Amino acid sequence: MNKFLVIGNPIDHSLSPKLHNYWMEKNNINAIYEKEKLDSKNLQNFISNIRNKNIRGANVTVPFKKEVIPYLDKLTPDAEATQSVNTILLDNEDKIIGHNTDIGGFENAIRFTKYDFKKKKVFLLGAGGVVPSIIFALNKMRAFSITLSNRTKKKAEDLQKFSNEKMLKKNKQSEIGVVNWGVIPEFDIVINATSVELNNNQKLDLDFSNIGKNKFFYDVIYNPKETKFLKTGKDLGNQTENGKKMFIYQAAEAFKLWHNIQPEINEEVIELLD
Repeated sequence: MNKFLVIGNPIDHSLSPKLHNYWMEKNNINAIYEKEKLDSKNLQNFISNIRNKNIRGANVTVPFKKEVIPYLDKLTPDAEATQSVNTILLDNEDKIIGHNTDIGGFENAIRFTKYDFKKKKVFLLGAGGVVPSIIFALNKMRAFSITLSNRTKKKAEDLQKFSNEKMLKKNKQSEIGVVNWGVIPEFDIVINATSVELNNNQKLDLDFSNIGKNKFFYDVIYNPKETKFLKTGKDLGNQTENGKKMFIYQAAEAFKLWHNIQPEINEEVIELLD
């Protein structure tokens, strides 16, 4: 039986096994999908297991989306541009390829909400993990501006420089700025792309009380279903959305890469993850 895996640290929150095992059963695929908590020192052995075909494919989550890259043979253009990998495939030539399905996952999730990001001011919290993919997608969606904030400001400044010089190049539509953690700039959309509220005992500790109405709060976290960040946005009378649709759409792209089958996304799938 073929084995697929998602790696990360932390990883307990991940619903990837539940979703992928559901799709594999629906499509009569003789395989199993599991999750595994790793440390950085385990990455080389993890990749060796893919090369030796003990693992047929994998997803990568925080904090390894960039860290795993040196162990791979090749990156797709999107993964190269963002320096972020969330899906790994062993191709027919036994080359280990790093893919980025987070970009398409985010774009499709936003289309599902029918919210138009064009010419909007985006406030983006975080500077690692999925953030480069979101910046790439926001640029494609013609956001007017992107302002980054991260607890460690230098990480935000490094990502700002990378985005302007490498990722967006001459085609950039959005201006990318950086503010100190705790500063709330003017925005239409605020995106939490940190992992802080994966733990119910933690919160972002940001004051959104003076932002006004008609904002859009988006959280890439999908488990828990409603983070304190989203509850704050809702209590202030704003539109909110968690990361469940993004998670489903990025997973569907990965599933198609591994099995050459487009899995069905319907209400049953959406309810499966509630």
